[in-house]
Amino acid sequence: MKEKKKKKKKLWKKRWKRFKRGQQSSPWTPLSWLSWLGMGLFWLLIQLPTRWLQRLGRGLGLVLYTLLPGRRQIARTNLQLCFPELTDREREHLVRENFASSAMAIFEALLGWWGSDRRIAALYTVEGEENLAAARADGSGVILLGGHYTTLEISGRLFGPHVQGIYPIYKPAKNPVVERLMVQARKRYFDDLLPNTDLRGVVRQLRRGNATWYAPDQDFGRRDTVFAPFMGVPAASLVATARLAKLGRAKVLPFYSQRLPDGRYLVRIEPALENFPSGDDVADATTVNQVIEKQVRRAPEQYLWIHQRFKTRPPGEPDLYR
Repeated sequence: MKEKKKKKKKLWKKRWKRFKRGQQSSPWTPLSWLSWLGMGLFWLLIQLPTRWLQRLGRGLGLVLYTLLPGRRQIARTNLQLCFPELTDREREHLVRENFASSAMAIFEALLGWWGSDRRIAALYTVEGEENLAAARADGSGVILLGGHYTTLEISGRLFGPHVQGIYPIYKPAKNPVVERLMVQARKRYFDDLLPNTDLRGVVRQLRRGNATWYAPDQDFGRRDTVFAPFMGVPAASLVATARLAKLGRAKVLPFYSQRLPDGRYLVRIEPALENFPSGDDVADATTVNQVIEKQVRRAPEQYLWIHQRFKTRPPGEPDLYR
């Protein structure tokens, strides 16, 4: 009997460790019940008016600002590097606003998953659809080049109905419950999703004249990257955008989303980049970074500053986040 109890205890410890590492494959195990309960509570919150959700997100952001000193310091470091012209007081205000914006993004993401079409339709404006139509007129595939703005998730729900044949690139969630709900929701307004590991699938869809959405602005280390300036700071920058465009014979269009002061959202699609890809990895990565910088400067509080964007340094340079 004792041996059975020991084995059972060992099994549950193993399952719990796998769950924490994101290796739990099924959303139906008892370990996932808490996640289901949490998502159910979120669903109830999403029934509140949109402006209430934004206020709730702002309040949560200020709480997280207090409770997450490590992330707070990362944001401070990033903003000091990218906006050296600001005073310490101005940057600290921007850090607080960024936490508020990041917390709002949680509720906005769930609103994008579960909000009714009628409710969503009243929340946004799309500019530049003619640029997308012009790029696709000859049957070319299209890469909508985005960034990790805090409006990232809801922007998919906003522009999805305006683009036919779209297959966004996404990173699967570690939590099996979140993964199931996220994929289920996104497939309502996208043709399908392409995991970020399926680059052949991306190229295949681009060659068929379809579109994808891609955000290459995170630090993934030295593999398949070059150092190119981002906000004036050398950053490990993926070369995948140019390579996908070349292999997929696709055009690259800057794609932006922004939360406006009145609580609504603006989605903007700009004309296709000229002479891209150029064949020069550093020049192309610099172009990609400049595209993302434009929106960062428009709404600096709405960018993912809590990510260690400059973690990987050129040889000989010190760690910026110590």
